[in-house]
Amino acid sequence: MELLHPWRLDFSTQPELKPVPVVSLVLPCFNEQEVLPETTRRLVALLARLEAEGKAAPGSAIYYVDDGSSDGTWRLVSEYAAAFPTVCGIKLSRNRGHQNALLCGLLTAPGEVLVSLDADLQDDLEAIPRMLDAHRAGSEIVYAVRHCRNADSVFKRTSAEGYYRLLSFLGVQVLFNHADFRLMSRRAIESLRGYEETHLFLRGLIPQLGYRTSVVEFERAPRFAGESKYPLRKMLSLAWQGVTSSTAYPLRLITGAGALVSLGSLLLSAWALGIRMFTDQAVPGWASVVIPMYLLGGVQLLSLGIIGEYLAKVYESTKKRPRFHVEAVCGSKLGTGFCGKDQP
Repeated sequence: MELLHPWRLDFSTQPELKPVPVVSLVLPCFNEQEVLPETTRRLVALLARLEAEGKAAPGSAIYYVDDGSSDGTWRLVSEYAAAFPTVCGIKLSRNRGHQNALLCGLLTAPGEVLVSLDADLQDDLEAIPRMLDAHRAGSEIVYAVRHCRNADSVFKRTSAEGYYRLLSFLGVQVLFNHADFRLMSRRAIESLRGYEETHLFLRGLIPQLGYRTSVVEFERAPRFAGESKYPLRKMLSLAWQGVTSSTAYPLRLITGAGALVSLGSLLLSAWALGIRMFTDQAVPGWASVVIPMYLLGGVQLLSLGIIGEYLAKVYESTKKRPRFHVEAVCGSKLGTGFCGKDQP
């Protein structure tokens, strides 16, 4: 199955440009105190340049979402919000995970265009002006896609690309080599607000919105400072979340596996019966009991595990618990009296 390839924008065919939008940059943060000073310096300069070039309207701002950090991240965000009118902060009451923190920022920040990116400066900031150009030319969603993965280790590159191909094979609409660096119009954001999934996988959810899309390629830089907040354990968890929250295909694979195992068991039974009836080499009970027992037992346990995972997601979804709670906000764009709405 081919990977999803969104419509690529041809600027020469666009008859009319949209007006200059108010831009909101949304950055989830978890223990990012080491990189925040440089990130803020670069983003404040970027917004000033975008306004000077007529690509972003006055009122554009940066929105940090503190996902329950245990270091000085929120202290720094509060200081920058007091020092720079273009910086705002949203503090979650506890760690809710990258996807929930990102969703909180997207649903809370104002603006006509929202650009989500990581706080570690690995996403190329120079891709943002090109994303804004694509939006003004007619795209409601603009995906920033890595041009290549030469900077990654062999394991990281092989596992990541294999995962994208697996998702595509399982029927999940996902853009190859795209993470969460993207632009979304206000129209797309309001459509996203209507999705109430408890277990979020935005890379697979946002393509479901439809609308006109385009792609901007970029080179991912090394992390500026600090350590990655996505070790192998979290990467595997996100991968499993992406599969089980986006497609029921594994359940269909169980049906296919059951049919194959049943066929194999019938063939094995026929073979054992033939050995017993036409030769004197049969070991009583071995072929007819031991092999089918282990084979069927393993398949049953695997099937129960997959079914249980989906059942657990149904159970958690029916409870309708909020996906996050906003504890505090700072920044003139949000206002001191702003109270973030908890999202179910």
